[in-house]
Amino acid sequence: MKVLKSFWSVVDWQTYLVTFLALTATYICNRFNISAELPSGLIGIAIIFPIVFSINAAYKRREDVLKYFASLKAHGVSLCFAHSHWRGAGMEDKVRAKVLFLSLLSNTREYFISQGSQCVAIREKIYEVFREISMSHEKLRDGGLSPTEVSRANQYLRAMIIEFESMNNVKLYQTPKSLRAYSQIFLNLFPILYAPYFAHICQVSHVLSGYVVAFIYSVVLVTLDNIQEDLEDPFDGEGEDDVELSVQEDFETLL
Repeated sequence: MKVLKSFWSVVDWQTYLVTFLALTATYICNRFNISAELPSGLIGIAIIFPIVFSINAAYKRREDVLKYFASLKAHGVSLCFAHSHWRGAGMEDKVRAKVLFLSLLSNTREYFISQGSQCVAIREKIYEVFREISMSHEKLRDGGLSPTEVSRANQYLRAMIIEFESMNNVKLYQTPKSLRAYSQIFLNLFPILYAPYFAHICQVSHVLSGYVVAFIYSVVLVTLDNIQEDLEDPFDGEGEDDVELSVQEDFETLL
């Protein structure tokens, strides 16, 4: 059941529309004896290879986001432990670090699910949190923390900023737009353009076989396009494979 649910999640109105048009075009071609034995290998060269490349690139972007986010969380937890256990740190430092870290996680989530002008304001909040974490390190220094340990804490902060900006690059720069446009156009047009070929199958084989092949071609090609579209933006919350950024509640009990 879980497999079927995942499959139906990538079947949408576009799948039904293209399938209907492909079947209708096949019927018209068969009705008026319009048929042609077109090369089936053309689909593999012109369509399958580009879309597989796009899916692989989008999947790699998602995996990179998971790696960056994991590193950001790990360095944040390390800073919270530093404020709790290092020499000179007290309960006030521990609470301050926890609040800042949870605020960072919350604002990070809001930033990546937001669009347009909202992103600018939330990005400013995130860098304000980074600034407060840096000032918190100076308070630890005033409390007696050694310069070496303060330097290490600042390295953790630097790593967090790098990981956030790496995630931001994934949000801002997607797979090549020209390749996406090419794939989207031809993935949706090929099942219709190949109607003479499906009509040819109807004529040389059982009449239903051409319609079955047209149906399969339409579903496979459009579904591949939907899979790529879901993977393209790992933050939009529309696909099953999106990155879950709502993790601040988990750390409220851990820290």
